[in-house]
Amino acid sequence: MLYILWGEDDFSLTRALEEIKRGLGDQSLLMANTTVLDGQQVTSDQLRAVVETVPFLAEKRLVIIQGLLGRFEAGGKSRRRKKAAPPAGKEPEYKAFAERLSKVPDCTVLVLVDGKIKNSNPLLKQLSSRAEVRSFPLLKNEGLRQWVRRGVAEQGTSISPEAVDLLAKLVGGNLWIMSSEISKLALFASGRRIEVEDIKAVVSSAQETSVFAMVDAILDFKAGVAEQLAEQLLERGASPAYLLVMLARQVRLIVQAGELRRQRRPEVEIQDRLGLTEFALRKTLEQAQRYPLERLREVYNKLLETDLSIKTGKYEGGLALNLLIAELCQQRWVAR
Repeated sequence: MLYILWGEDDFSLTRALEEIKRGLGDQSLLMANTTVLDGQQVTSDQLRAVVETVPFLAEKRLVIIQGLLGRFEAGGKSRRRKKAAPPAGKEPEYKAFAERLSKVPDCTVLVLVDGKIKNSNPLLKQLSSRAEVRSFPLLKNEGLRQWVRRGVAEQGTSISPEAVDLLAKLVGGNLWIMSSEISKLALFASGRRIEVEDIKAVVSSAQETSVFAMVDAILDFKAGVAEQLAEQLLERGASPAYLLVMLARQVRLIVQAGELRRQRRPEVEIQDRLGLTEFALRKTLEQAQRYPLERLREVYNKLLETDLSIKTGKYEGGLALNLLIAELCQQRWVAR
């Protein structure tokens, strides 16, 4: 049996792989009959030797190959190097693998595991008709909200529609983090319905802390720190567009807080007018005291330019965010 599991949602992909494993009987025996291969390095002859090995004291043998499809992505990051065209009369390498993989003995269950690949992937096209293919794209919009509702129900509780929307916005499509946050929220709510205030109390603070730190790094010209924080937030499922919105919002709040502070408004009034939590108010006022207005204006204008470049299709979101951080941190602002 041949399975192909691919996609960016490695949480759902991993669950699917575990389901396949559970269907192969005694798990202790399966461990002794499981081989994991690096698809970037394995040869077709090595693959043949592993696949044709007879299971030991079990009916089935499991072979998992990671990254083999990505090896044949044209210009993909997962390729080791750009391969030259095969000599005249010699078939492409992926065809040799396709032929080998189509002759899996009945005693072997073979699973190809990969990240994001194109539907035009040559090895995928060769094997699709002979394999059970499952794709796992990152969940978005209603698909993500449905997943949240199911995850909450599995925890034996419920969640309001508004809370679902906020949770999806804050965490994004990284289901490893989403699953963890849902578990924490279920414990926090202790049997009652999860509401927006629960999301703000349990989930928002970690996201806010990272955004505050990224704003600090950008305003302090610390490109490496800002890039690392942005990457961490993206890995947690936040979209580039969301990060740009959060950055612009925070810079705008810093300017507003600074102006209200200069008007000698009390902190309670500032908090109420800006709609901030106590933690967010403290951080925003601290940033308003640290950074000159000219620097804040510079950053805000660049954020608007970047947002426009994404909306007009000039740059893809991730690239635009990286270029923005590099540009803002490249040259130290000097007060005139």
